[in-house]
Amino acid sequence: MTAQPIVDRSSAVLGKTSNAASAISLSVVVPCYNQQNGLDELHRRTSQACRAFAGEKYEIILVDDGSRDETWQRIESLARQDPHVVGVRLSRNYGHQNALSAGLSLVRGDLILVIDDDLQDPPELIVPMYELMQQTAADVVYGQRRSRGGDTAFKTRSAALFYRILARATDVEIPLDTGDFRLVTRRVADLIAHMPERDRFIRGMIAWLGFRQVPFLYDRHPRFSGETQYTFRKLLSFALDAILSFSIVPLRIATYLGALLTVVLVIVGLYALITRLTSGIAPGWTSLVLLIVGASAAQLTVLGVVGEYVGRIYLQSKQRPLFLIAELRRAEIASLVQKSGADRDTVA
Repeated sequence: MTAQPIVDRSSAVLGKTSNAASAISLSVVVPCYNQQNGLDELHRRTSQACRAFAGEKYEIILVDDGSRDETWQRIESLARQDPHVVGVRLSRNYGHQNALSAGLSLVRGDLILVIDDDLQDPPELIVPMYELMQQTAADVVYGQRRSRGGDTAFKTRSAALFYRILARATDVEIPLDTGDFRLVTRRVADLIAHMPERDRFIRGMIAWLGFRQVPFLYDRHPRFSGETQYTFRKLLSFALDAILSFSIVPLRIATYLGALLTVVLVIVGLYALITRLTSGIAPGWTSLVLLIVGASAAQLTVLGVVGEYVGRIYLQSKQRPLFLIAELRRAEIASLVQKSGADRDTVA
């Protein structure tokens, strides 16, 4: 009974007329990495939420980002059992943001829900998120965390600090305390999928697009299974990608640092000259060594910041693809049309 009205509602968001030939109303994109033990529960809960929202007119895109366990075998099994499951295996591990981009490039739905594979972001929130989208005529409803269940105090505080630093460092208004959990319209997903930039920070890219975007407050759940794949090194790299992709503040800081160092060296040089002329005594070697060390450290810091930007320009200039898909498993649209049509006939 819910299948037909959902088509009309999604079309209204997109400003389109209802299209009876459209087989998919909702696409759920889930990047997966080493999640073999949690996929069955992820599939069960996501499928229930999708059916409650869109009847049979949905797809669940599971993107295996080069997992080292049996994740792909589980995805293949789910794709054989359920025609709504789309299995995607990347040729290697490309990282969460590129895996998400791969999923977005394959969506067929009018609305797209992005969730993680650990069930910290409940798929059951699709209905209230969509209701908020309708009420506000928004293109994006992003999940904003009231609490972070299961996270350590260090991770909670460091995440809060990161988002606040990012907000001050960028010209784009990126919402605080948000992840990639969000409901977006098809045009937003298509625009993100076709953006050519390599170092991707998707929540920032969506914020950059503009359109109407509204927050949806929720409490993040503890992980259903497994452990976080974000090591400290990966989190630091992710933070650098976020800041360097949306801000030139680090370059300005390097400029200010160079200017400050120049002023300090001029003052010290004048002091040394005056001391030499007035007393005939030159400053000691200790101060000289400290100055050399300080100047060298500042120069290396500036070179490091500039090198980060130049390195990204170099990688971007190669124009290599963001990801390569090794295998793809999905049912034909016709089978879903037939099934959804049979459901409407039964209801009638």
